[in-house]
Amino acid sequence: MSVPSVDYHMHTPLCGHAVGEPREYVMRAIEAGLTEIGFSDHAPLVAYQDPKIAMRFDQLPQYHKMIEDVRAQFANKISIKVALEADFILGYEKQSAEMLCAYPYDYVIGSVHFIDGWGFDNPNDLISWNGKNIDQIYRQYYNLLRLSAQSKLFNIMGHVDLVKKFGHRPTTDMTSEITKTAKVFKDAGVAVEINTAGLRKPVHEMYPSFDALRIYCQADIPLTFGSDAHAPKEVAEDFEIAHKLAREVGYKEYVTFKQRKIERKIKL
Repeated sequence: MSVPSVDYHMHTPLCGHAVGEPREYVMRAIEAGLTEIGFSDHAPLVAYQDPKIAMRFDQLPQYHKMIEDVRAQFANKISIKVALEADFILGYEKQSAEMLCAYPYDYVIGSVHFIDGWGFDNPNDLISWNGKNIDQIYRQYYNLLRLSAQSKLFNIMGHVDLVKKFGHRPTTDMTSEITKTAKVFKDAGVAVEINTAGLRKPVHEMYPSFDALRIYCQADIPLTFGSDAHAPKEVAEDFEIAHKLAREVGYKEYVTFKQRKIERKIKL
């Protein structure tokens, strides 16, 4: 079965919850037959510091050097892009923009991990879901996704239904929320990713779901692929399933990035 040849969502130990050195991720990518990868580790949080979930600001130069070193080491074997996964935190757009403009990243993945300061996908705070209005949480999540795209800070929107991670499901149909989100994504010129990490989480489902991805495809949103690897063995994991999902919803191609712009379109 055909698989995507690019994995754009990979981490490093600097984020505080990943293992393995960049060289190991690269070697696994080559073994998996990938032609291009992108490291997109968790950017420093602009609202506060938490070394368990994101690197510190003073670690950014170290991060850049780590990726530049493996890029040079493997230059003749695989293309390596330098990127970040940055959280959208409402009210801190200026600080985020300053951070993301300070280095020539190839792309930036925008993610929503917090709702009113609550890390809803943090397993250490799972108890906080108790008593929550799940439908309201979903609506807040999609609203933040739309604000993220409208901020123009990001190139790719990450795991765009992460709110389902622990299996919490809304009791009402969220199609209208997803459709509104797709329109905003299209207007903002961002891509979405198929993120295979959802298959490794309690929800046991790809991010995004089949129905959601079909809406993004119908809205003509560009597509990328990411394993969200936090260990070398996870690089390109379940990419056969991701490829099948993309084809089934109607995608014919996916894109790569360079210098914050779409570089290539690759046929699926």
